[in-house]
Amino acid sequence: MMDHSKIEKNLGLMLVMVLFAISIGGLIEVVPLFFIQGTVEDVKTAEGIKMVRPYSPLELRGRDIYIREGCYLCHSQMIRPFRDEAMRYGHYSLAAESQYDHPFQWGSKRTGPDLARVGKKYSNEWQVQHLTAPRSMVPESVMPNYPWLLANDLDYSDVGDRMAALRITGVPYSTNKAEYDRNVKDFGAEVAKQLHIPDAQKSLIEQAQTGNYDGNAANVSEMDAVVAYLQVLGTMVDFSKLDNDAFVKYR
Repeated sequence: MMDHSKIEKNLGLMLVMVLFAISIGGLIEVVPLFFIQGTVEDVKTAEGIKMVRPYSPLELRGRDIYIREGCYLCHSQMIRPFRDEAMRYGHYSLAAESQYDHPFQWGSKRTGPDLARVGKKYSNEWQVQHLTAPRSMVPESVMPNYPWLLANDLDYSDVGDRMAALRITGVPYSTNKAEYDRNVKDFGAEVAKQLHIPDAQKSLIEQAQTGNYDGNAANVSEMDAVVAYLQVLGTMVDFSKLDNDAFVKYR
């Protein structure tokens, strides 16, 4: 057996050994990827409709504000496949649930709880009050107040451009009838309407008025957008309709 001190004293030998170790580790990580068909789960309903869809225009603007306010610095959006995390947050996160996120919001720190499945866990009213004055809902919270979300009107003048930019990355927002029809087939007619770029502003206003997320249907505020985004997180995949071993082949 080689004396380890000889490796430490010989820079050239140590460099070769380090490169060898890194190469072995890299091959172990990379090679299996060539033998699996995909890493993004194909999650569909019994009728063949994809469960995971791109964000609607209102949800997309809410996500932009979520990023603007730095929410990702304290909240992760990735539940790891551990029992303690599943007991607290729910089913572990799927790759499919982040496939339309650019950039993804997995995060690396949990000053606050994970938000991957926060959607519909609380009412719209709770979310509005929590964002406005967190300690009124959770006394031990260290989260800042965000009262301006209620006061600020949402700027959605460029929402179509934002969707077009994401379209370049592969997010299936539509611009013509052929793409619209494809989305009808993949996501259903109601979702396809929300994903059509020419109707983005109209769709945003309709969702804000119907959802009335901030409690004021007379205008569209930044709070409408943020709450709409939070309320959709983790709600697209209905795990009750899927087998427990449905995702084994993707692991």
